[in-house]
Amino acid sequence: MSAKSAISKEVFAPQDEKMQAAALVKRRTKKKIPFLATGGQGNYSTYICLSATNKKPKQLYITKVKQFEGSNSFVGRSRWTVEQLRQVDGHDPDKDCPEFTLVFDSGSDQWLAGSATEKNMFIQVLHHSCQRHCTDRKPDFINCPSKLLGGQSGCSVVFRCKMFLSRLRHVMVSNQARLRSEGSRVLQSATESVGSAVQMASEALSERGERLTRTEEKTEELMNSAQQFADTAQKLAMKYKN
Repeated sequence: MSAKSAISKEVFAPQDEKMQAAALVKRRTKKKIPFLATGGQGNYSTYICLSATNKKPKQLYITKVKQFEGSNSFVGRSRWTVEQLRQVDGHDPDKDCPEFTLVFDSGSDQWLAGSATEKNMFIQVLHHSCQRHCTDRKPDFINCPSKLLGGQSGCSVVFRCKMFLSRLRHVMVSNQARLRSEGSRVLQSATESVGSAVQMASEALSERGERLTRTEEKTEELMNSAQQFADTAQKLAMKYKN
């Protein structure tokens, strides 16, 4: 299961919500947070996620989700309604870049996405969802390529196709890596099993050889004893005969 599928299942499904988009991000500028405030959890990965309620009228949320180092689970942290989102800054309307800023009523977060494609996909889905579901107040989208905002429909379609292919390529690469890893583990396990079986067979043959050797030695000793007994009996018979 991919990270985004796990987030959707663990974080949003229990709240009767559907995740619309997610981007793996890190801060462009590090925040100075006291050790006690973080609980000493250590390193973590951060995802910015857009979700919508399953019930109508749909309510949109932006949630910060974290996965701490050494853990397989995901935890929802900060959470805002889209109505609290004032502005989405794409930083450059002329070229793709991974930087973007989300400005809320309470402050702003400057993010660096894992890739420009991942950031563009998140902004495009966010813009489309806001246009479709927000009725009162919509956030401003500035410094974003027009292809993300539907300004050029032809370019937008091509861009969505490129994003889909990029996601598909990423999934295929991840699956190939997983299959190679599983194949290596299976091969290693099989090799260890074969090696163990060969060792056991070798030990069994060695023990059998030792038992055969001891049997041959005992047989030879018995034959020698029988021969000595026969010689002694013959001598005694000859003595009393005379």
